[in-house]
Amino acid sequence: MRPRTGRCPAGMRSLAAAVNRFPQNPAVGRFDRAADKLLERHARGHRALDIVMYGASAAGDHSLAWVALAAFEGWRRGTLAKTLGRTTAALAVESTLVNGIVKLAFRRTRPPAEEPRPLPLRTPRTSSFPSGHASSAFFAAAILREGPTWPLYYAAAVTIATSRAYVRIHHASDVVAGAVVGAVLGELARPLVRGTTGPEQPL
Repeated sequence: MRPRTGRCPAGMRSLAAAVNRFPQNPAVGRFDRAADKLLERHARGHRALDIVMYGASAAGDHSLAWVALAAFEGWRRGTLAKTLGRTTAALAVESTLVNGIVKLAFRRTRPPAEEPRPLPLRTPRTSSFPSGHASSAFFAAAILREGPTWPLYYAAAVTIATSRAYVRIHHASDVVAGAVVGAVLGELARPLVRGTTGPEQPL
């Protein structure tokens, strides 16, 4: 299915043209094929793992998993309303930036669904590059990172991001790019979301 297209800022057109050739880069192609072969040989087809990965991919839709984890973190810290409100607002801005602006600049097609999927899954119509699930996952993990629960958020981020290549909604390189974008945006947004540019305050 052809991804949605739209107008993008004029300054991004040359960059978009370069990145639209990204899939044809031999090194990127080799990386994607190797990653897909690894998943096919050692992961896909196991019922329990299919349930985990398809569930994780679905949970990442519209950042639902991250809203739930923000509520958990807020409850744990005794700041439920503040944590949930700030994290949800930050995720909305991140999604608008990545899915509403960045993806419009790129027109990478998604991996072909050569075989029926073992479980139902929503297939987005936007560009494959970068992975919005991976971006929002690492963005949220950076914002929520605090105290003894921080490994939980990065474990969830890795699982949700990896699931997108597992279910063949994204190429592996889309996932890596999305994770990098999300991590960078998360670190930039972290002090703003926490309401300070000085020493960080608990969410």
